[in-house]
Amino acid sequence: MNTTKYQNTRLYINGEWCDAQSGATLDVVNPATGDKIGTVARAGIVDLERAVAAAQAGFSAWRKISAFDRATLMRKAAALVRERADTIAALMTLEQGKPLAEARTEVNSAADTIEWFADEGRRVYGRIVPPRNLNAQQTVVKEPVGPVAAFTPWNFPVNQVVRKLSAALTTGCSFIVKAPEETPASPAELIRAFADAGVPNGVLGLVFGDPPEISRFLIEHPAIRKVTFTGSTAIGKQLAALAGQHMKRATMELGGHAPVIVAADADIELAVKASGAAKFRNAGQVCISPTRFLVHNSVIDEFSQALVKHAENLSVGNGLAQGTTLGPLANARRVTAMTNVIEDARKSGATVATGGERIGTAGNFFAPTILTNVPLHADVFNNEPFGPVAAIRGFDSLEDAIAEANRLPYGLAGYAFTRSFKNVHLLTNALEVGMLWINQPATPWPEMPFGGVKDSGYGSEGGPEALEPYLVTKAVAVTAV
Repeated sequence: MNTTKYQNTRLYINGEWCDAQSGATLDVVNPATGDKIGTVARAGIVDLERAVAAAQAGFSAWRKISAFDRATLMRKAAALVRERADTIAALMTLEQGKPLAEARTEVNSAADTIEWFADEGRRVYGRIVPPRNLNAQQTVVKEPVGPVAAFTPWNFPVNQVVRKLSAALTTGCSFIVKAPEETPASPAELIRAFADAGVPNGVLGLVFGDPPEISRFLIEHPAIRKVTFTGSTAIGKQLAALAGQHMKRATMELGGHAPVIVAADADIELAVKASGAAKFRNAGQVCISPTRFLVHNSVIDEFSQALVKHAENLSVGNGLAQGTTLGPLANARRVTAMTNVIEDARKSGATVATGGERIGTAGNFFAPTILTNVPLHADVFNNEPFGPVAAIRGFDSLEDAIAEANRLPYGLAGYAFTRSFKNVHLLTNALEVGMLWINQPATPWPEMPFGGVKDSGYGSEGGPEALEPYLVTKAVAVTAV
Protein backbone atom coordinates (compact mmCIF):
# COMPACT_ATOMS: atom_id res chain seq x y z
CA MET A 1 0.00 0.00 0.00
CA ASN A 2 1.22 3.51 -0.84
CA THR A 3 2.68 5.33 2.18
CA THR A 4 2.35 8.92 0.94
CA LYS A 5 1.59 11.21 3.88
CA TYR A 6 -1.39 13.49 3.54
CA GLN A 7 -0.77 17.18 4.05
CA ASN A 8 -2.85 20.14 5.15
CA THR A 9 -3.79 22.41 2.25
CA ARG A 10 -3.37 26.17 2.25
CA LEU A 11 -4.58 28.96 -0.01
CA TYR A 12 -2.42 30.20 -2.88
CA ILE A 13 -2.64 33.98 -3.30
CA ASN A 14 -0.22 36.31 -5.10
CA GLY A 15 2.50 33.69 -5.33
CA GLU A 16 2.34 32.65 -1.67
CA TRP A 17 0.94 29.62 0.12
CA CYS A 18 -0.93 30.99 3.11
CA ASP A 19 -3.52 30.26 5.76
CA ALA A 20 -6.83 32.08 5.80
CA GLN A 21 -6.46 35.38 7.62
CA SER A 22 -9.01 34.16 10.17
CA GLY A 23 -7.12 30.91 10.67
CA ALA A 24 -10.30 28.96 9.86
CA THR A 25 -10.01 25.45 8.43
CA LEU A 26 -12.23 22.61 7.27
CA ASP A 27 -11.62 18.91 7.91
CA VAL A 28 -10.69 16.50 5.12
CA VAL A 29 -11.87 12.89 5.50
CA ASN A 30 -10.63 9.69 3.86
CA PRO A 31 -13.74 8.12 2.28
CA ALA A 32 -12.26 4.61 2.59
CA THR A 33 -11.98 4.82 6.37
CA GLY A 34 -14.09 7.75 7.52
CA ASP A 35 -11.07 9.13 9.37
CA LYS A 36 -9.95 12.76 9.34
CA ILE A 37 -6.66 12.97 7.45
CA GLY A 38 -6.03 16.71 7.33
CA THR A 39 -7.44 20.20 6.98
CA VAL A 40 -7.91 22.82 4.30
CA ALA A 41 -7.81 26.59 4.80
CA ARG A 42 -11.22 28.26 4.71
CA ALA A 43 -11.01 31.59 2.89
CA GLY A 44 -13.02 34.58 4.04
CA ILE A 45 -13.94 37.78 2.22
CA VAL A 46 -10.62 39.41 3.11
CA ASP A 47 -8.75 36.51 1.52
CA LEU A 48 -10.95 36.66 -1.58
CA GLU A 49 -10.33 40.39 -1.94
CA ARG A 50 -6.59 39.73 -1.87
CA ALA A 51 -6.97 36.97 -4.46
CA VAL A 52 -8.90 39.19 -6.88
CA ALA A 53 -6.48 42.09 -6.47
CA ALA A 54 -3.61 39.71 -7.22
CA ALA A 55 -5.44 38.33 -10.26
CA GLN A 56 -5.92 41.84 -11.64
CA ALA A 57 -2.21 42.58 -11.35
CA GLY A 58 -1.33 39.13 -12.62
CA PHE A 59 -3.48 39.59 -15.69
CA SER A 60 -1.80 42.89 -16.55
CA ALA A 61 1.57 41.12 -16.56
CA TRP A 62 0.60 37.75 -18.06
CA ARG A 63 -1.24 39.16 -21.09
CA LYS A 64 2.00 40.91 -22.14
CA ILE A 65 3.95 37.65 -22.21
CA SER A 66 4.06 36.13 -25.67
CA ALA A 67 2.07 33.02 -26.49
CA PHE A 68 5.36 31.26 -27.19
CA ASP A 69 6.73 32.05 -23.73
CA ARG A 70 3.44 31.19 -22.05
CA ALA A 71 3.55 27.80 -23.77
CA THR A 72 7.12 27.23 -22.58
CA LEU A 73 6.12 27.83 -18.96
CA MET A 74 3.07 25.61 -19.31
CA ARG A 75 5.19 22.79 -20.71
CA LYS A 76 7.50 23.10 -17.72
CA ALA A 77 4.46 22.74 -15.48
CA ALA A 78 3.34 19.65 -17.39
CA ALA A 79 6.78 18.08 -16.91
CA LEU A 80 6.59 18.73 -13.17
CA VAL A 81 3.12 17.17 -13.01
CA ARG A 82 4.52 14.04 -14.65
CA GLU A 83 7.50 13.93 -12.29
CA ARG A 84 5.18 14.19 -9.29
CA ALA A 85 2.41 11.96 -10.66
CA ASP A 86 2.77 9.19 -8.07
CA THR A 87 2.61 11.60 -5.15
CA ILE A 88 -0.31 13.60 -6.57
CA ALA A 89 -2.20 10.40 -7.39
CA ALA A 90 -1.72 9.03 -3.87
CA LEU A 91 -3.03 12.26 -2.34
CA MET A 92 -6.03 12.09 -4.65
CA THR A 93 -6.84 8.51 -3.65
CA LEU A 94 -6.50 9.36 0.04
CA GLU A 95 -8.98 12.24 -0.19
CA GLN A 96 -11.27 11.11 -3.02
CA GLY A 97 -11.17 7.30 -2.87
CA LYS A 98 -10.68 6.26 -6.49
CA PRO A 99 -8.26 3.39 -7.18
CA LEU A 100 -4.65 4.49 -7.41
CA ALA A 101 -4.39 3.37 -11.05
CA GLU A 102 -7.31 5.64 -11.97
CA ALA A 103 -5.76 8.52 -10.04
CA ARG A 104 -2.44 8.08 -11.89
CA THR A 105 -4.28 8.09 -15.20
CA GLU A 106 -6.03 11.32 -14.25
CA VAL A 107 -2.77 13.03 -13.30
CA ASN A 108 -0.89 11.92 -16.40
CA SER A 109 -3.83 12.93 -18.57
CA ALA A 110 -3.66 16.36 -16.94
CA ALA A 111 -0.08 16.72 -18.18
CA ASP A 112 -1.22 15.82 -21.70
CA THR A 113 -3.98 18.43 -21.46
CA ILE A 114 -1.57 21.16 -20.35
CA GLU A 115 0.74 20.43 -23.27
CA TRP A 116 -2.05 20.40 -25.83
CA PHE A 117 -3.46 23.72 -24.66
CA ALA A 118 0.02 25.22 -24.43
CA ASP A 119 0.56 24.55 -28.12
CA GLU A 120 -2.97 25.49 -29.15
CA GLY A 121 -2.53 28.91 -27.59
CA ARG A 122 0.23 29.59 -30.10
CA ARG A 123 -2.37 29.17 -32.84
CA VAL A 124 -4.77 31.89 -31.71
CA TYR A 125 -4.87 33.93 -34.90
CA GLY A 126 -6.50 37.16 -35.94
CA ARG A 127 -7.13 38.00 -39.58
CA ILE A 128 -6.92 40.74 -42.18
CA VAL A 129 -10.21 41.67 -43.84
CA PRO A 130 -10.08 43.18 -47.35
CA PRO A 131 -11.26 46.82 -46.99
CA ARG A 132 -13.79 48.56 -49.17
CA ASN A 133 -11.58 51.65 -49.05
CA LEU A 134 -8.14 50.85 -50.45
CA ASN A 135 -6.62 53.51 -48.20
CA ALA A 136 -7.79 51.62 -45.12
CA GLN A 137 -6.70 48.50 -43.29
CA GLN A 138 -9.13 46.20 -41.47
CA THR A 139 -7.89 43.68 -38.93
CA VAL A 140 -9.47 41.36 -36.41
CA VAL A 141 -7.45 40.63 -33.29
CA LYS A 142 -7.99 38.23 -30.38
CA GLU A 143 -7.31 39.38 -26.84
CA PRO A 144 -7.63 37.64 -23.45
CA VAL A 145 -10.94 38.36 -21.75
CA GLY A 146 -9.43 39.02 -18.31
CA PRO A 147 -9.34 37.37 -14.86
CA VAL A 148 -11.26 34.09 -14.71
CA ALA A 149 -13.17 32.57 -11.79
CA ALA A 150 -13.45 28.77 -11.90
CA PHE A 151 -15.47 26.40 -9.72
CA THR A 152 -14.67 22.69 -9.78
CA PRO A 153 -16.05 19.50 -8.14
CA TRP A 154 -14.55 16.63 -6.16
CA ASN A 155 -15.03 13.73 -8.56
CA PHE A 156 -11.98 14.60 -10.71
CA PRO A 157 -10.03 17.00 -8.51
CA VAL A 158 -7.20 17.55 -11.02
CA ASN A 159 -8.90 16.91 -14.36
CA GLN A 160 -11.73 19.37 -13.75
CA VAL A 161 -9.28 22.14 -12.87
CA VAL A 162 -6.71 21.52 -15.58
CA ARG A 163 -8.99 22.04 -18.57
CA LYS A 164 -10.13 25.43 -17.29
CA LEU A 165 -6.69 26.45 -16.06
CA SER A 166 -4.93 25.51 -19.27
CA ALA A 167 -7.42 27.31 -21.52
CA ALA A 168 -7.20 30.43 -19.39
CA LEU A 169 -3.41 30.57 -19.16
CA THR A 170 -2.70 29.78 -22.78
CA THR A 171 -4.90 32.68 -23.93
CA GLY A 172 -3.31 35.16 -21.52
CA CYS A 173 -5.92 35.24 -18.72
CA SER A 174 -5.27 35.11 -14.99
CA PHE A 175 -7.13 32.46 -13.04
CA ILE A 176 -8.70 31.95 -9.60
CA VAL A 177 -10.15 28.54 -8.82
CA LYS A 178 -12.37 27.54 -5.95
CA ALA A 179 -11.37 23.91 -5.85
CA PRO A 180 -13.31 21.27 -3.88
CA GLU A 181 -13.02 21.39 -0.10
CA GLU A 182 -13.42 17.61 0.16
CA THR A 183 -10.46 16.94 -2.14
CA PRO A 184 -8.11 19.91 -1.84
CA ALA A 185 -4.57 18.51 -1.80
CA SER A 186 -4.38 17.11 -5.33
CA PRO A 187 -5.56 20.29 -7.10
CA ALA A 188 -3.20 22.25 -4.86
CA GLU A 189 -0.34 20.15 -6.20
CA LEU A 190 -1.45 20.96 -9.75
CA ILE A 191 -1.26 24.67 -8.93
CA ARG A 192 2.12 24.10 -7.23
CA ALA A 193 3.52 22.65 -10.45
CA PHE A 194 2.62 25.83 -12.33
CA ALA A 195 4.02 28.01 -9.56
CA ASP A 196 7.27 26.04 -9.49
CA ALA A 197 7.47 26.28 -13.29
CA GLY A 198 7.72 30.05 -12.95
CA VAL A 199 4.23 31.36 -13.68
CA PRO A 200 4.33 34.96 -12.34
CA ASN A 201 2.76 35.93 -9.03
CA GLY A 202 -0.92 36.78 -9.25
CA VAL A 203 -1.59 34.79 -12.40
CA LEU A 204 -2.86 31.86 -10.35
CA GLY A 205 -5.06 31.84 -7.28
CA LEU A 206 -6.43 28.90 -5.28
CA VAL A 207 -9.14 29.28 -2.64
CA PHE A 208 -11.40 27.06 -0.58
CA GLY A 209 -14.26 27.83 1.76
CA ASP A 210 -18.02 28.34 1.70
CA PRO A 211 -19.11 27.69 -1.91
CA PRO A 212 -22.10 30.11 -2.03
CA GLU A 213 -20.08 32.89 -0.41
CA ILE A 214 -17.11 32.44 -2.73
CA SER A 215 -19.13 32.06 -5.91
CA ARG A 216 -21.24 35.15 -5.21
CA PHE A 217 -18.20 37.27 -4.32
CA LEU A 218 -16.15 36.26 -7.35
CA ILE A 219 -18.93 36.32 -9.94
CA GLU A 220 -20.20 39.71 -8.78
CA HIS A 221 -16.73 41.26 -8.58
CA PRO A 222 -16.19 43.70 -11.48
CA ALA A 223 -12.60 42.48 -12.03
CA ILE A 224 -13.75 38.95 -12.93
CA ARG A 225 -14.61 38.74 -16.61
CA LYS A 226 -15.19 35.03 -17.17
CA VAL A 227 -16.88 32.28 -15.13
CA THR A 228 -16.46 28.56 -15.65
CA PHE A 229 -18.22 25.88 -13.61
CA THR A 230 -18.44 22.09 -13.49
CA GLY A 231 -21.08 20.57 -11.27
CA SER A 232 -24.77 19.87 -10.89
CA THR A 233 -27.38 21.33 -13.20
CA ALA A 234 -29.23 22.95 -10.29
CA ILE A 235 -26.18 24.86 -9.03
CA GLY A 236 -25.02 25.59 -12.57
CA LYS A 237 -28.29 27.33 -13.38
CA GLN A 238 -27.92 29.52 -10.29
CA LEU A 239 -24.36 30.51 -11.16
CA ALA A 240 -25.21 31.06 -14.84
CA ALA A 241 -28.07 33.35 -13.81
CA LEU A 242 -25.77 35.28 -11.49
CA ALA A 243 -23.15 35.59 -14.23
CA GLY A 244 -25.83 36.82 -16.61
CA GLN A 245 -26.92 39.52 -14.19
CA HIS A 246 -23.37 40.87 -14.25
CA MET A 247 -22.76 40.32 -17.98
CA LYS A 248 -20.04 37.75 -17.38
CA ARG A 249 -19.16 35.13 -19.93
CA ALA A 250 -19.87 31.63 -18.64
CA THR A 251 -18.99 28.07 -19.54
CA MET A 252 -21.20 25.46 -17.86
CA GLU A 253 -20.37 21.74 -17.82
CA LEU A 254 -23.31 20.33 -15.90
CA GLY A 255 -24.97 17.06 -15.01
CA GLY A 256 -25.52 14.19 -17.39
CA HIS A 257 -27.57 11.00 -17.47
CA ALA A 258 -25.90 9.27 -20.40
CA PRO A 259 -27.89 6.76 -22.44
CA VAL A 260 -26.27 3.61 -23.79
CA ILE A 261 -28.04 2.17 -26.84
CA VAL A 262 -27.21 -1.45 -27.63
CA ALA A 263 -28.66 -2.31 -31.03
CA ALA A 264 -29.73 -5.78 -32.13
CA ASP A 265 -26.59 -6.15 -34.24
CA ALA A 266 -24.17 -4.93 -31.55
CA ASP A 267 -21.00 -6.73 -30.57
CA ILE A 268 -22.19 -7.67 -27.08
CA GLU A 269 -18.74 -8.51 -25.73
CA LEU A 270 -17.45 -5.11 -26.84
CA ALA A 271 -20.52 -3.33 -25.50
CA VAL A 272 -20.14 -4.91 -22.04
CA LYS A 273 -16.40 -4.34 -21.87
CA ALA A 274 -16.54 -0.70 -22.97
CA SER A 275 -19.69 0.44 -21.18
CA GLY A 276 -18.98 -1.64 -18.07
CA ALA A 277 -15.56 -0.07 -17.61
CA ALA A 278 -17.04 3.39 -18.13
CA LYS A 279 -19.96 2.71 -15.78
CA PHE A 280 -17.86 1.75 -12.78
CA ARG A 281 -14.94 4.10 -13.30
CA ASN A 282 -14.57 6.28 -10.20
CA ALA A 283 -17.46 4.32 -8.66
CA GLY A 284 -19.81 5.83 -11.24
CA GLN A 285 -19.14 9.37 -9.99
CA VAL A 286 -18.52 10.69 -13.49
CA CYS A 287 -20.57 13.26 -15.36
CA ILE A 288 -20.25 11.25 -18.60
CA SER A 289 -20.87 7.91 -16.91
CA PRO A 290 -23.27 5.62 -18.82
CA THR A 291 -26.40 5.26 -16.69
CA ARG A 292 -29.48 4.46 -18.80
CA PHE A 293 -28.88 1.21 -20.69
CA LEU A 294 -31.35 0.79 -23.56
CA VAL A 295 -30.88 -2.69 -25.00
CA HIS A 296 -32.69 -4.32 -27.92
CA ASN A 297 -35.03 -7.00 -26.61
CA SER A 298 -33.43 -9.65 -28.82
CA VAL A 299 -30.12 -9.34 -26.96
CA ILE A 300 -31.15 -7.94 -23.58
CA ASP A 301 -30.77 -11.20 -21.65
CA GLU A 302 -27.31 -11.85 -23.07
CA PHE A 303 -26.18 -8.30 -22.39
CA SER A 304 -27.65 -8.17 -18.87
CA GLN A 305 -26.05 -11.43 -17.80
CA ALA A 306 -22.67 -10.35 -19.14
CA LEU A 307 -22.86 -6.94 -17.43
CA VAL A 308 -23.78 -8.62 -14.13
CA LYS A 309 -20.74 -10.86 -14.46
CA HIS A 310 -18.57 -7.82 -15.18
CA ALA A 311 -19.87 -6.07 -12.04
CA GLU A 312 -19.38 -9.12 -9.85
CA ASN A 313 -15.76 -9.45 -10.99
CA LEU A 314 -14.87 -5.98 -9.72
CA SER A 315 -12.69 -5.82 -6.61
CA VAL A 316 -14.11 -3.33 -4.11
CA GLY A 317 -11.74 -1.86 -1.55
CA ASN A 318 -9.40 0.90 -0.46
CA GLY A 319 -8.09 2.66 -3.54
CA LEU A 320 -4.52 2.39 -2.27
CA ALA A 321 -4.70 -1.43 -1.98
CA GLN A 322 -3.24 -3.42 -4.85
CA GLY A 323 -5.88 -4.97 -7.09
CA THR A 324 -8.72 -2.62 -6.14
CA THR A 325 -10.86 -1.77 -9.16
CA LEU A 326 -13.74 -0.03 -7.38
CA GLY A 327 -13.09 2.37 -4.52
CA PRO A 328 -15.48 3.98 -2.05
CA LEU A 329 -17.94 6.71 -2.82
CA ALA A 330 -16.48 10.13 -2.10
CA ASN A 331 -18.69 10.96 0.87
CA ALA A 332 -21.46 9.62 3.07
CA ARG A 333 -24.06 11.66 1.18
CA ARG A 334 -23.48 9.49 -1.88
CA VAL A 335 -24.09 6.31 0.13
CA THR A 336 -27.44 7.69 1.27
CA ALA A 337 -28.26 8.72 -2.30
CA MET A 338 -27.49 5.23 -3.64
CA THR A 339 -29.59 3.59 -0.93
CA ASN A 340 -32.52 5.82 -1.87
CA VAL A 341 -32.09 5.11 -5.59
CA ILE A 342 -32.13 1.35 -5.03
CA GLU A 343 -35.11 1.51 -2.66
CA ASP A 344 -37.09 3.53 -5.21
CA ALA A 345 -36.15 1.12 -8.01
CA ARG A 346 -37.35 -1.87 -5.99
CA LYS A 347 -40.63 -0.15 -5.16
CA SER A 348 -41.07 0.72 -8.83
CA GLY A 349 -40.81 -2.94 -9.83
CA ALA A 350 -37.19 -3.18 -10.99
CA THR A 351 -35.08 -6.26 -10.29
CA VAL A 352 -31.76 -5.96 -8.48
CA ALA A 353 -29.68 -8.42 -10.50
CA THR A 354 -26.58 -7.86 -8.38
CA GLY A 355 -25.40 -5.48 -5.67
CA GLY A 356 -27.80 -2.91 -4.28
CA GLU A 357 -26.28 -2.63 -0.82
CA ARG A 358 -23.68 -0.80 1.18
CA ILE A 359 -20.59 -2.87 1.94
CA GLY A 360 -19.46 -2.87 5.57
CA THR A 361 -19.81 -0.03 8.06
CA ALA A 362 -16.42 1.69 7.76
CA GLY A 363 -15.94 3.97 4.79
CA ASN A 364 -18.36 4.71 1.96
CA PHE A 365 -18.32 1.43 0.05
CA PHE A 366 -21.30 0.48 -2.11
CA ALA A 367 -21.62 -2.69 -4.17
CA PRO A 368 -21.63 -2.34 -7.97
CA THR A 369 -25.28 -2.65 -8.88
CA ILE A 370 -27.20 -3.79 -11.96
CA LEU A 371 -30.93 -3.11 -12.16
CA THR A 372 -33.04 -4.88 -14.80
CA ASN A 373 -36.66 -4.51 -15.93
CA VAL A 374 -36.52 -0.88 -14.86
CA PRO A 375 -39.74 1.06 -15.52
CA LEU A 376 -39.52 4.57 -16.95
CA HIS A 377 -41.05 6.15 -13.86
CA ALA A 378 -38.25 4.88 -11.58
CA ASP A 379 -36.04 7.66 -10.24
CA VAL A 380 -32.90 6.04 -11.66
CA PHE A 381 -34.27 6.47 -15.19
CA ASN A 382 -35.03 10.13 -14.67
CA ASN A 383 -32.29 11.55 -12.42
CA GLU A 384 -28.54 11.00 -12.60
CA PRO A 385 -27.59 8.42 -9.92
CA PHE A 386 -23.92 9.49 -9.84
CA GLY A 387 -22.82 6.18 -8.40
CA PRO A 388 -22.09 2.53 -9.28
CA VAL A 389 -25.60 1.77 -10.56
CA ALA A 390 -26.55 0.67 -14.08
CA ALA A 391 -30.25 0.55 -15.05
CA ILE A 392 -31.35 -1.64 -17.99
CA ARG A 393 -34.58 -1.73 -19.99
CA GLY A 394 -35.42 -3.08 -23.43
CA PHE A 395 -36.59 -1.59 -26.72
CA ASP A 396 -37.94 -2.94 -30.01
CA SER A 397 -36.97 -0.24 -32.52
CA LEU A 398 -33.93 2.03 -32.66
CA GLU A 399 -36.23 5.01 -33.13
CA ASP A 400 -37.90 4.19 -29.79
CA ALA A 401 -34.51 3.99 -28.08
CA ILE A 402 -33.49 7.35 -29.51
CA ALA A 403 -36.76 8.91 -28.38
CA GLU A 404 -36.17 7.63 -24.85
CA ALA A 405 -32.54 8.81 -24.89
CA ASN A 406 -33.76 12.29 -25.85
CA ARG A 407 -36.68 12.36 -23.42
CA LEU A 408 -34.78 13.88 -20.51
CA PRO A 409 -33.46 17.45 -20.35
CA TYR A 410 -29.88 16.15 -20.05
CA GLY A 411 -27.63 16.11 -23.09
CA LEU A 412 -24.01 15.67 -22.09
CA ALA A 413 -22.80 12.30 -23.39
CA GLY A 414 -24.16 9.20 -25.09
CA TYR A 415 -22.92 5.76 -26.11
CA ALA A 416 -24.08 3.32 -28.77
CA PHE A 417 -23.10 -0.08 -30.10
CA THR A 418 -24.00 -1.28 -33.58
CA ARG A 419 -22.42 -2.84 -36.66
CA SER A 420 -24.69 -0.96 -39.07
CA PHE A 421 -23.50 2.19 -40.82
CA LYS A 422 -27.16 3.12 -41.30
CA ASN A 423 -27.64 2.97 -37.54
CA VAL A 424 -24.47 5.00 -36.96
CA HIS A 425 -25.78 7.69 -39.30
CA LEU A 426 -29.18 7.75 -37.56
CA LEU A 427 -27.66 7.88 -34.09
CA THR A 428 -25.18 10.60 -35.07
CA ASN A 429 -27.89 12.86 -36.38
CA ALA A 430 -30.70 12.12 -33.93
CA LEU A 431 -29.17 11.89 -30.46
CA GLU A 432 -29.31 15.16 -28.52
CA VAL A 433 -25.92 15.06 -26.81
CA GLY A 434 -22.72 17.06 -26.91
CA MET A 435 -20.52 13.95 -27.10
CA LEU A 436 -21.27 10.58 -28.64
CA TRP A 437 -19.06 7.50 -28.54
CA ILE A 438 -20.02 4.60 -30.80
CA ASN A 439 -18.46 1.13 -30.44
CA GLN A 440 -15.86 2.42 -27.98
CA PRO A 441 -15.39 3.74 -24.46
CA ALA A 442 -15.33 7.45 -23.75
CA THR A 443 -12.24 9.19 -25.12
CA PRO A 444 -12.40 12.81 -23.92
CA TRP A 445 -9.07 13.82 -25.43
CA PRO A 446 -8.13 17.50 -25.03
CA GLU A 447 -8.19 18.04 -28.80
CA MET A 448 -11.90 17.09 -28.96
CA PRO A 449 -14.77 19.34 -27.79
CA PHE A 450 -16.06 18.53 -24.32
CA GLY A 451 -19.47 19.84 -23.31
CA GLY A 452 -23.18 19.27 -23.45
CA VAL A 453 -26.49 20.62 -24.68
CA LYS A 454 -29.86 21.31 -23.06
CA ASP A 455 -29.67 21.22 -19.25
CA SER A 456 -26.18 19.72 -19.40
CA GLY A 457 -24.74 23.16 -20.04
CA TYR A 458 -23.09 25.13 -22.81
CA GLY A 459 -19.63 25.87 -24.05
CA SER A 460 -16.72 23.51 -24.59
CA GLU A 461 -13.74 22.56 -22.44
CA GLY A 462 -11.87 20.75 -25.17
CA GLY A 463 -10.67 21.34 -28.71
CA PRO A 464 -9.99 24.74 -30.27
CA GLU A 465 -13.55 25.66 -29.27
CA ALA A 466 -12.45 25.73 -25.62
CA LEU A 467 -10.27 28.81 -26.17
CA GLU A 468 -12.94 31.08 -27.62
CA PRO A 469 -14.74 31.88 -24.33
CA TYR A 470 -11.44 33.18 -22.95
CA LEU A 471 -10.88 35.53 -25.88
CA VAL A 472 -12.33 38.87 -26.92
CA THR A 473 -12.65 39.59 -30.63
CA LYS A 474 -11.71 43.17 -31.51
CA ALA A 475 -12.30 44.74 -34.91
CA VAL A 476 -9.78 47.45 -35.86
CA ALA A 477 -10.12 49.69 -38.93
CA VAL A 478 -7.47 52.31 -39.80
CA THR A 479 -7.55 54.80 -42.67
CA ALA A 480 -4.40 56.48 -43.87
CA VAL A 481 -4.43 60.30 -43.59
